[in-house]
Amino acid sequence: MTGKTIIVSNRLPVKIQEKEGVYHSSASEGGLATGLGSVYQNGDNVWIGWPGTEIVPEKQQEIIGQLHELSLLPVFLSQQEISEYYEGFSNEVLWPIFHYYASTYSNYRQSNWEFYQQVNQKFADAVLSVAKPGDTIWVHDYQLMLVPALVREKLPDVSIGFFLHIPFPSFELFHLIPWRNELLQGLLGADLVGFHTFDDVQHFTHSCARLLNVNLSANIISLSDRLVVAEAFPMGIDEQKYASLATSDQVKSEIKQLKSSLNGARIVLSVDRLDYSKGILQRLLAFEELLRKYPEFIGKVVLYMIVVPSRDTVPQYKHLRDEIDKRVGNINSLFRTINWSPVHYFYRSFPIETLSALYACADVALVTPMRDGMNLVSKEYVASRTDNTGVLILSEMAGSSRELIDAMIVNPNNTVMMAETIKQALEMPVEKQQSRMVKLRKNVSKFNVTHWVKIFMERLREVKELQQSLHTRYISEVTVKAIYKIYAKTCRRIFFLDYDGTLVGFNADPKKASPDEGLYRILQDLAADPSNTVVLISGRDYQTLENWFGHIPVTLIADHGAWQKLNGTWESMPSLDDQWKKTVYPVLETFSDRTPGSFIEEKTYSLVWHYRNVGTGLGELRAGELINNLHYITSNQGLQILPGNKVIEIKNIEVNKGRAVSAMLHQSQYDFALAIGDDHTDEDTFKAMPDNSVTIKVGSSSSAAKYYLNDVNEVRGLLQGFAKAVVVND
Repeated sequence: MTGKTIIVSNRLPVKIQEKEGVYHSSASEGGLATGLGSVYQNGDNVWIGWPGTEIVPEKQQEIIGQLHELSLLPVFLSQQEISEYYEGFSNEVLWPIFHYYASTYSNYRQSNWEFYQQVNQKFADAVLSVAKPGDTIWVHDYQLMLVPALVREKLPDVSIGFFLHIPFPSFELFHLIPWRNELLQGLLGADLVGFHTFDDVQHFTHSCARLLNVNLSANIISLSDRLVVAEAFPMGIDEQKYASLATSDQVKSEIKQLKSSLNGARIVLSVDRLDYSKGILQRLLAFEELLRKYPEFIGKVVLYMIVVPSRDTVPQYKHLRDEIDKRVGNINSLFRTINWSPVHYFYRSFPIETLSALYACADVALVTPMRDGMNLVSKEYVASRTDNTGVLILSEMAGSSRELIDAMIVNPNNTVMMAETIKQALEMPVEKQQSRMVKLRKNVSKFNVTHWVKIFMERLREVKELQQSLHTRYISEVTVKAIYKIYAKTCRRIFFLDYDGTLVGFNADPKKASPDEGLYRILQDLAADPSNTVVLISGRDYQTLENWFGHIPVTLIADHGAWQKLNGTWESMPSLDDQWKKTVYPVLETFSDRTPGSFIEEKTYSLVWHYRNVGTGLGELRAGELINNLHYITSNQGLQILPGNKVIEIKNIEVNKGRAVSAMLHQSQYDFALAIGDDHTDEDTFKAMPDNSVTIKVGSSSSAAKYYLNDVNEVRGLLQGFAKAVVVND
């Protein structure tokens, strides 16, 4: 990638504050700001975002100039935009649904959605004001899900990455959003969509397949113009910063003061922003359970709970704060002694040095969100444990639990289990603590924030190269003209044309995918030229092909080559056996019974299991199971299993399109040969074609074909042009 890098996020990596009419900026200490600092401060690179407060119009130019020196470009938002786009749509629709609190806290207001669109357009306009072809644009988080497509519309060839810093919900939750399709289409403007975990990747791709009907292969989404890759990139932290802080003089001084104030009590540490997704109340219940069940810890252990204020004017957050206050009060009133309070609760933020001291002192870190994209507190605690002691208790619902497997993993809904785990952590021998912590620290050190930035940008570069390699094979206008020119100068030509997915689109009922008048006209025009041999080569049964095309002068090959109509008469390949059907058919029948919407099609020498009408996910699952079963029972029967587009076909191994094509090519000499097909079975055709032939795959997936076209309409357009090509040449 050449050009500059443009980072786009809801907030700039600085805080803007007004004091006596003058605006001052101070650096943010957030993980994103730290990780991307080396990117946006390099060369012509720039970071675009909201400055965090409403700036009066007459001061905006001053702020732009002030931030320009820091490689920052502000997007100014009015108080109403902040209220409706950020507090409204972002935090009352996306945040609760993405954190699995849909029914409790979601609020669907049309005006919120309209402002979300409006503000996303503002951010896109800011990007377009500085972006040029060759630049790389990296958009961050749920507040800006429409930006990639808005930028792509104006700069179709630019490199765009998107990273979601919160979980992506399962389809069942995501499809509750009234504007779900627009959000997905916004994200698909990116070339690479990044998530913290593989679960999030699967949820996203599944939603795209279900709602947008896009072609999906593993984590690659095929659009009409390009591929989009979805992948997991677990975010790290600046571990050296936390490790060095823990040994600094200021932090050592705070550690000393902290330890002296606790009179030898051990610390269980909890650090969170006020939010219902963080599991704060459940954590308090677990600590209360510990003290009830194991009174020997009374006077010897304290829960240091820091809750950073967040949106506490919003009713549900205010209610949560009140509940925390009550629970803390109850625990302290029940268990407090003259010299000891069980919960030390602080509803405020602390300087990073104080947090570092707490991380260094805490015997146990209790990080138990109900749902979290990653949770960097867990990694900050590990990085701060320079003596390799301490125990991390981590929720299985946090993205970091996929990486930090040497933590003690808990279900945050099970308060009894959490209490038992806290007890085990407090009683864990130092040797075992060190054994676990060494592995955790190694992981946090290797997969740090710099590594995260590096692998994301490298993957974005690879995806762009993959797209470009496919685009070089796409039949451009220049290539089409060259093909027509060669065609016009030749006199013995042959066309091998697949049917379903090539000449006509797919239909839920294969019997209804019959040819239309437009297709008949194209084939008749091609066949009318005495220099042309037109061959329809299909997996369809010969009776169907005869009914549809028996009246026009084309050669027909059915059942992948098992049947051929060469001189007006249908003939089958000699010595083909269909006795194997007795074994295979019952297996297909069992799977059809288990899979609503699937059905079996029987041909002369093959059986086909269709699952186009089966729900996405279930169809693919059953198809995989069926293939495994078929491999077992067909291994010594001379059969071939062909996975196709929502079908699995079983046929004799002697039968394939490539053999039929080779046989026809050997019967005569041709100076122009063309083959077009769309699925796995057509690869045999492409491989059998001469080196100087034109081979075209429908769809941009990998293929032995030299070129590709996007869809049936493009195929028909190409074929229509051949009749005109001869006229032009004349």
